[in-house]
Amino acid sequence: MNFDWNYALEILPRLLDGLLTALIATVVGYVVALVLGLVFALARRSHQRWISMPVGFLVEFIRGTPLLIQLFFLFFVLPQLGLALSPLAAGIIGLGLHYATYTSEVYRAGIEGVPPGQWDAAVALHLPRRRVWTSVILPQAVPRSIPALTNYSIALFKDVPQLVAITVAEPFTVGREIIADTFRPFEPITMAGLLYLAVALVLSYVGRIVERRFNGVTA
Repeated sequence: MNFDWNYALEILPRLLDGLLTALIATVVGYVVALVLGLVFALARRSHQRWISMPVGFLVEFIRGTPLLIQLFFLFFVLPQLGLALSPLAAGIIGLGLHYATYTSEVYRAGIEGVPPGQWDAAVALHLPRRRVWTSVILPQAVPRSIPALTNYSIALFKDVPQLVAITVAEPFTVGREIIADTFRPFEPITMAGLLYLAVALVLSYVGRIVERRFNGVTA
């Protein structure tokens, strides 16, 4: 079987439309994961057990169950409870929640990596607790977390094809639709894979630049 570049270019616009959807799901889902992950990490460090314990259970529950099951729950079960989500909204929420549990562990490691002397100095200066976090701890913890956080951006993007289960039209879904219409699997699947590879390489490159910036190295 020979690869037909003319046919590949013919179907490329449809695949690019799917790629745009995948990028939206990735960017918004990743922002949710970054913000919510930090909230989870801080909540688990709370001295109030009624906060730390439920959040800890939630994080372990989400991290311990497959993303696909979570997507099915959001898209197919929630409507039975009176909350209907569009496929893309369910996908974004699912990806964001799932990866927030992983980013929370990255933040936790970064926070625990801050030297104890920094905490002692903040206490000695009688800084308010919020000021301790915003001015002393997080500015040191977040840069330590950058390499792992950027890796999760790539992992999240590569999990976007799982949204096919809830009918989100990303490149793989579009490729399957083209195959169903034409019975030609080689070009659609290959082109979808190449699009995912290209974006993953860009994310990897951007991640290295961000890491260097946070480490004070000129890219």
